[in-house]
Amino acid sequence: MSAAMQPKPSDTVFSDAVSQMYERHLVPLIFEPYAAATAERLAARPVTRVLEVAAGTGVLTRALAARLPESASITATDLNQAMLDKAASVGTSRPVEWRQANALDLPFDDGEFDAVVCEFGVMFFPDKPKAFAEARRVLRADGVLLFSVWDRIEENEFADVITNALTSIFPDDPPQFLRRTPHGYFDQNSIARDLRRGGFSSAPTCTTIAERSRADTATAPSIAYCQGTPLRAEIEMRGPGRLEELTERAANALRERFGRGPVDGKIQAHLVTVLK
Repeated sequence: MSAAMQPKPSDTVFSDAVSQMYERHLVPLIFEPYAAATAERLAARPVTRVLEVAAGTGVLTRALAARLPESASITATDLNQAMLDKAASVGTSRPVEWRQANALDLPFDDGEFDAVVCEFGVMFFPDKPKAFAEARRVLRADGVLLFSVWDRIEENEFADVITNALTSIFPDDPPQFLRRTPHGYFDQNSIARDLRRGGFSSAPTCTTIAERSRADTATAPSIAYCQGTPLRAEIEMRGPGRLEELTERAANALRERFGRGPVDGKIQAHLVTVLK
């Protein structure tokens, strides 16, 4: 991945305002189908201790709590306390340990877990091989790492349309958060290389999953992306005081593409499994 596509430090900052919008709008729009798929895949394995990194507001955590046996303990971590606070307030169907932690420096002993899972968080890690090495370190000898990443932005229609709309508004300095970070780590060869650099010797299994993202109006996905992600900060920096206006202009671009009623767009991601 080129230097231009590396996450910026601001890409990992999820404020309280962003976390509220993230959970309310983005989670049902794009994350829930993949949380179910990840939980189903992990449930097919015998697990007793599960670690989730970059848990966000807990969409995967909730799916794991509902799908895994009661005997399996779940520890859910995130770098951002605001995201964990929101996850804890939403709650889970059974007790989960919430803990703030950096995926590049996990506060756990070697071999503590038989599974490490991560839904759409790997793209944000500034040093992916180091994060993979940490996941491998805390895994038991027969453990598994299971994570998801978004495919290229062109395969994710709402994100692509919104990014192009904002580019037309700010052509000299376009907001590139969505292209750079959430959709910047899709190449399977790069993922396999970084896993090897992180110490995994077995070849990963990568399954590409296409889903549909649906909303009653174009306003919902526009708010989700423009106000429920760090794209918000990029918009506010380029257009101070114009967040609502520019969110609506992105919504108009979605209406032009998908119509003025309910909207339905493609989303696509890779689900990666690798054994220690």
